[in-house]
Amino acid sequence: MRYTAARTRRVVFWLATRWRDALEEATRRPDRGDISLTTVIIWVAAVTGALVIAGTIAAVIARYNGTLNGI
Repeated sequence: MRYTAARTRRVVFWLATRWRDALEEATRRPDRGDISLTTVIIWVAAVTGALVIAGTIAAVIARYNGTLNGI
């Protein structure tokens, strides 16, 4: 049990340190990490397109599964 507690303490300490460093970096450089609206729109369109294509392929395979067995 004490090993689990020690590991948990180390992980929490590491996360707190990373969080503090990230906040310090964000206050020092507030423009870091800004994403333009165009980039977000492109990513959403790409993911939506990929899901539509995957759904279409799954629907075609499900519909013609019996006839595709001989291939």
